[in-house]
Amino acid sequence: MSFGESPGKTLEMESFHTRFSAWTPFSNKSLNRQLFQERVALISHWFDLWTNKQRREFLFTIFLRCTKSQLRFVQDCFSQRMQVAKVDFSTVLPRFISLYIFSFLNPKDLCAAAQVSWSWKFLTEQDCLWRPKCIKFGWFLPYTPTDNEYGAWKHHYIACVSNLDWLTPRESTAVYGTLNEPKVGDEELQERQREKCLRKLIWEKIGLRKKELFKARPPWVSGTCCSRLLKSKCQPRLSRTVRDRVGLHEALEKQLVLASLEALPKRSNVSGSHSYPSLSKKNWRGVFKNYDCSSNAFQLHCILISSRIPAYEMVVDSVKVDVISVVYEHCGITLEGLLSLIEKALDGRKARSMGIFSDGDSREINLLQGYKIGIKNLLRPEVRDFWEKLGSYVATEEEGGHVDLFVPLAASEAGVEVLSQLSQLTGTLFTAPTGIATGSYQHILSDWLGQQWEKAPPSIYFIESKLQTWSSLMDFLEDTLKSVRRQFSPFSKELKKNISGRVIGQLMFDMMSTINILNSQEIAQALADGLMELSKENSDTPLEFLSSFLLKKCSKKSNDFEGNITLTEYDPKPTFGLLLKEGNDVEDNSKDTKSSLRKNDLNFEVLVKLERKLQMDSAEKRTRVVRELLLSERKYVQMLEIVRDVYVTPMKAALSSNRAILSAANIQIIFSDILRILSLNRQFLDNLRDRLQEWGPAHCVGEIFLKFGSQLNTYTNFFNNYPVVLKTIEKCREMIPAFRAFLKRHDKTIITKMLSLPELLLYPSRRFEEYIHLLYALRLHTPAEHIDREDLTTAIDQIKQYKGYIDQVKQNINQKDQLSDIQRTIWGCPTLSEVNRYLIRVQDVAQLHCSDEEIIFSLRRYEHIHDLSLFLFNDALLVSSRGTSHTPFERTSKTTYRFIASVALHRLLVGDIPDSKYTKNAFILQGPKHGWICATEAEEDKFLWLSVLQNTIKSSVEK
Repeated sequence: MSFGESPGKTLEMESFHTRFSAWTPFSNKSLNRQLFQERVALISHWFDLWTNKQRREFLFTIFLRCTKSQLRFVQDCFSQRMQVAKVDFSTVLPRFISLYIFSFLNPKDLCAAAQVSWSWKFLTEQDCLWRPKCIKFGWFLPYTPTDNEYGAWKHHYIACVSNLDWLTPRESTAVYGTLNEPKVGDEELQERQREKCLRKLIWEKIGLRKKELFKARPPWVSGTCCSRLLKSKCQPRLSRTVRDRVGLHEALEKQLVLASLEALPKRSNVSGSHSYPSLSKKNWRGVFKNYDCSSNAFQLHCILISSRIPAYEMVVDSVKVDVISVVYEHCGITLEGLLSLIEKALDGRKARSMGIFSDGDSREINLLQGYKIGIKNLLRPEVRDFWEKLGSYVATEEEGGHVDLFVPLAASEAGVEVLSQLSQLTGTLFTAPTGIATGSYQHILSDWLGQQWEKAPPSIYFIESKLQTWSSLMDFLEDTLKSVRRQFSPFSKELKKNISGRVIGQLMFDMMSTINILNSQEIAQALADGLMELSKENSDTPLEFLSSFLLKKCSKKSNDFEGNITLTEYDPKPTFGLLLKEGNDVEDNSKDTKSSLRKNDLNFEVLVKLERKLQMDSAEKRTRVVRELLLSERKYVQMLEIVRDVYVTPMKAALSSNRAILSAANIQIIFSDILRILSLNRQFLDNLRDRLQEWGPAHCVGEIFLKFGSQLNTYTNFFNNYPVVLKTIEKCREMIPAFRAFLKRHDKTIITKMLSLPELLLYPSRRFEEYIHLLYALRLHTPAEHIDREDLTTAIDQIKQYKGYIDQVKQNINQKDQLSDIQRTIWGCPTLSEVNRYLIRVQDVAQLHCSDEEIIFSLRRYEHIHDLSLFLFNDALLVSSRGTSHTPFERTSKTTYRFIASVALHRLLVGDIPDSKYTKNAFILQGPKHGWICATEAEEDKFLWLSVLQNTIKSSVEK
């Protein structure tokens, strides 16, 4: 403090003490902070006004004045704001993945990688990388490395390479001399004459070859010589030289294709020969003439199960142990191929009964893709030949043999005619269910036509408890089994279809534990029956009476058992009682849920009383069909009510309360058509109820169906908009969290019968198939002079035509999705989506290469060069390479496909390569530009592939 200054002024000056600037307060923090912010704002304003060059100079000046800690702070800020694009993968990935990446490098590249960094040097010198490279050349360490020894195998590899006796071409010439020693004049002249003679001989052979080809050329528009060309030993490539030389006309090329198909084998031969001899018709019955025909000879039962059946794996697991099950693909197999599977399963034996569990309706059986066998095509040569040969594998009707078709053919006149013609054609009894019970394959539990045995056909082949579980839960299990098949397929590639299906089915049954539930239901039913008998007897010792009753029932039940398999005697009345009980249970449960049918709306009690009344009068089959119609329609309307009460009503209430889950437009798109269908079917159910109040033999229901059929434009709008509805649901699920949470709360709950919203919307398409079944069954049991018969016929034609439209829409959607999936799977695949194109079969083969094609087939040797996958469509063959990649610590491998070529079927030539000592199961595919020699892993695969390929090519050429 200077002399003469007051103390107060000195204190004030100390509070404004400055550092580096006379304008920056030091001890007053608030004023310092305020002044600092003002200056930062001023500098920022200046910085905005500067040019790019001035900004760079300013930043350079600032960074020069910063300390190391401040520069490190700037670096951290930049790394957080802008992520570094290039990172050393060895510092990010786990060590075993980095080693797996380095394992693809050769020794030279590994040594170069070791010079990148210390971490790369450590990884590239690991023994797990160098040990396989040393062992490949037979270089083994003469000692065992210690635990802490590092890089032993790399040093050993370098030492072995450095000791190799390797010389460059010049060094080897200097040491060993050259092989081209100078020749004398006479030797050189002789060599030139020898070469001249060889050229002359080759020219003569080429000229002779051209003359032979000219003589063998077929006349114009005639294919008489095509088969001779294909079978010639000089044409291993299926007349490629002829095709290149002549430039075949389209008609002649088709004849050449058909000629190549005629040269293919016809039947599989157990002996392993390349020619598959077919049995003559005279020997069909004589194949088993030496077989023992005693009473124990025909105890064999066989069941054919189509892969088109929903949740077919659970059906396979329901087959009894002593029954032979044959699972076949619905797509990608022919009638001849199916016969070969049956022959292999029976192994020369005859079956007492054979069941065919396939898709179909009351008029035809959908046995295979392209073979819907009905009254129109039953007498076609290939179809008639199939059934005649199938009948030869089963005992005759006099011997007690029968063929059981698990398709409701007995529910219509056309189906009964099919069964009659099959029985006359084969001499074996054909049976089928009457199909009165509707639902998910519930027709197999109804009465069977011509039943002459103690047990119903389902009890002959299947474990009844498992089959009933499958029939009641089939719709829910199909979606689950899709994911199970996808996960299990890598493990079951080597297994047969029936073994894989049984494993998956047993897995599902074990996880569900439904067998225990069914057993508990049987115990509860037995106790209920005992209490009913006790109430009738009025016994003084109720416990003793109840215990004796249960013991009698248990002993009676044990007499019906076969081994350890639980079976009950089939009786149609308990079946219908079970259906009625199920309907009553639905009624009771519906009282506690919001999705129930309201009593005031549908007169629920009146409907139940009407169903019970019709059940009492079930002696007449026409009455039973009418009752099933009323019961199934009530259940169908109830499912539509679930959509309205569970989904539509809460969404509209939320919309009106300004807490919208979906917009009004989306609700209109998704639910408007289904609500109109609900209104239409409620009116239809009311008409049925009013008509059946006083039901009698003379009453009619055909006119009700005609009135219903005239309003089917509501269903047309629904099916046309169904793809848009599904896309809207998925889009809203992804974009609207409230809708996603709403579906999560309500989908697959007890109220919705464990179904999701898209699954509930599928019910209208299934209902029309039930309508057709019931109408055919009703017309079958309606006399010809009945007044209702004409209306029923008109209603059948009307519903049948509309059902065809629905099937076509579903088929187009499924084919489009299938082609899209294949196109995504194959890398580099061109656009596959075309009208009427669909996939038939996929076959994995090995591509072979023959180095010398001049020698005969029996001495040719082939080399496996690639793995191929052949995708057969109805109009083209797509060839793709198949690659397999393995991931560490995973049991399964990943398969990738890469597009190679596609060939139109009408331009594809197919040839068989006979089995020899050096090759098995080989064949040739020849297109206009490329050819492939392929081989399957098993003889059965080759025969099935050639069989379906032959039929597909014929169908494509005939179009």
